[in-house]
Amino acid sequence: MLGFLKEPVVVTAKINVSLVALTVMGLISRLWGLCYPRAVVFDEVYYGQFVSLYMKRIFFVDDSGPPFGHMLLALGGYLGGFDGNFLWNRIGAEYSMNVPVWSLRLLPALAGALCVPLAYQILVELHFSHCAALGAALLILLENSLITQSRFMLLESILIFFILLAVLSYLKFYNLQKHSAFSGSWWFWLLLTGVACSCAVGVKYMGLFTYMLLLATAGLHFWHMIGDQNLSNVSLLCHFLARGLALIIIPMGLYLSFFYVHLALLYRSGPHDQIMTSAFQASLEGGLARITQGQPLEVAYGSQITLRNVLGKPMQCWLHSHTNTYPIRYENGRGSSHQQQVTCYPFKDVNNWWIVKDPGMQQLVVSNPPRPVRHGHIVQLVHGITTRYLNTHDVAAPLSPHSQEVSCYIDYNISMPAQNLWRVEIVNRESDTDVWKTILSEVRFVHVNTSAVLKASGLCSFASSLPEWGYRQLEVVGEKLSKGYHQSMLWNVEEHRYGKSQEQKEREVELHSPTQMDISKNLSFMAKFTELQWKILTLKNEDTEHKYSSSALDWITMDTNIAYWLHPTSGAQIHLLGNVATWASANAAALVYVCLSLWYLLRRRRKIYDIPEDAWQLWMAAGGICAGGWAVNYLPFFLMEKTLFLYHYLPAVTFQILLIPVVLQHLSDHLCRSVLLKSMFSALVVAWFSWVYFVYCTFSPLTYGQPALALAELRALRWKDTWNILIRKQ
Repeated sequence: MLGFLKEPVVVTAKINVSLVALTVMGLISRLWGLCYPRAVVFDEVYYGQFVSLYMKRIFFVDDSGPPFGHMLLALGGYLGGFDGNFLWNRIGAEYSMNVPVWSLRLLPALAGALCVPLAYQILVELHFSHCAALGAALLILLENSLITQSRFMLLESILIFFILLAVLSYLKFYNLQKHSAFSGSWWFWLLLTGVACSCAVGVKYMGLFTYMLLLATAGLHFWHMIGDQNLSNVSLLCHFLARGLALIIIPMGLYLSFFYVHLALLYRSGPHDQIMTSAFQASLEGGLARITQGQPLEVAYGSQITLRNVLGKPMQCWLHSHTNTYPIRYENGRGSSHQQQVTCYPFKDVNNWWIVKDPGMQQLVVSNPPRPVRHGHIVQLVHGITTRYLNTHDVAAPLSPHSQEVSCYIDYNISMPAQNLWRVEIVNRESDTDVWKTILSEVRFVHVNTSAVLKASGLCSFASSLPEWGYRQLEVVGEKLSKGYHQSMLWNVEEHRYGKSQEQKEREVELHSPTQMDISKNLSFMAKFTELQWKILTLKNEDTEHKYSSSALDWITMDTNIAYWLHPTSGAQIHLLGNVATWASANAAALVYVCLSLWYLLRRRRKIYDIPEDAWQLWMAAGGICAGGWAVNYLPFFLMEKTLFLYHYLPAVTFQILLIPVVLQHLSDHLCRSVLLKSMFSALVVAWFSWVYFVYCTFSPLTYGQPALALAELRALRWKDTWNILIRKQ
């Protein structure tokens, strides 16, 4: 029974020594001197703020993309014991001793290092030779820009890692298709493709470009499968469902999970709350939640409320009034009603309080039991401090003459009667009998007499801030003939208490003691995700010209660079600069690939086949991945209206670099037909690679920031007049 123990248990394994050596070299090139410089380098000043907020569990919104990349950087800080206490206020600031610099930079460096063996394996899976795969890996290894970007607390190296992992996983899955469909390894690589794509998108939305490329490639391959008569309809359906599950359903679920973890970690109120809705703010610990805890949920006649405009950008503001009136005549000569001003005020203030009044009754307190206000009910809104009624009439607004002026009515005993009835329309209602709810309900106020809608026009344009007589507050108007539900016309109750005193003086100091109602429980994860996702997609900081910003055309010829760091006393500095030899060769390889492909296509159209069919299929497949990857990661930037930097080009140039050995092997195999030509071509390749290595060594002081160079050496490195090499004045 135990006879198997008589023989030793032997495990054999095949180890690709080249792959191991490349991995080790990649780790050395990215991890060497990782703590240098011990100072804030370029965009570390940006991402470091988010890491600190993660450490303190404080909510934030970053309009640059999803949270997965930020969470990975924060993981490095967590593993290093970072407490989040550091002021990320300027590039070049020295890190204090509590900042684990090595740990914060570790994950980007590891991701950058692993891109080297990934490049090798991608070429192998594309069925190119070991030499071509080795060449691709060495080019990635010696690419100065990729080294620089991976050695700091930045996201591009992590993005490129997941992009290359997705491509490799799909190629391995595809190569298993014919002989091992639905096997364990087949499922593993298919699922890993979807996971890697989701991670790439979760780091930066630029990952969508490669994700779309792989989806298109998978669709094309499945289209070819449909024409395979050896596959039954059931088999095709299974293949379709498997791809749909792995490449669409699972990535979507994983993407949602990034936000779930993000929101679970960041449960405390912070500086970015104000751009979120009141319901979202109330779900966070502290801040608005502290103010709104215990508020009544249902708005009733007699309720005292503050009304926040739902748009919330470029700033939050509340419906507001004060004793000052509109001037009799404006600067342009137009007249006004001279009624009490109504504005949208971007700060909490006692003048933001309003009382919901039943037009048929005089009392301004909540009855017992309370009578809730429902969708479609007619109300009057009484300003809490001045007790004047919210009103609009056929008088042009001060800054928007096409709209009606909104005021609090003053009876001047002239022929201008009050028009102060408003119909409550709950936009996000579930039924026409819904009750108006604190924080949760988004409401339009429709003027009964004129059908104008109460609108914070001042949020739609900076030009709609009132002049000095209006204290630069934001204009509120009655928008005529309004169709749809623009957010500037929507309001939600933020603070709420049940009024108990009919006396004005007592009302001003009245405190509420309502039934406890935890509003945060009414906001589901999907509601929070939807709101946060929408904010990320639509919230755009005002783009300003940056010293190191560039256009997409500058990237191809590397006519630009970015100075990442400068030593405060010596000439040591770090720049984002690519390997000139590699970038020039990548451009040449792309040009050769396009020209040869067009030539082959024209010849094949004439039934002239210059290369065997299997070589043609290999050529097109490699081009679809490498040239296609470059195109989808580069061309969209010509359509983007945002500030662009050289590092945006790094995913595209990575694919373009992979194209170099593809073109070189093709030229060697199919155009160099004699032994002499092959020998000469090989010698040229060796000389060319020596040039690549020489350029890498020449610019390594600007890649690693050491050793410090003398002025003459720095001037010698300025190979292009457009490069901004920092030279201190003597």
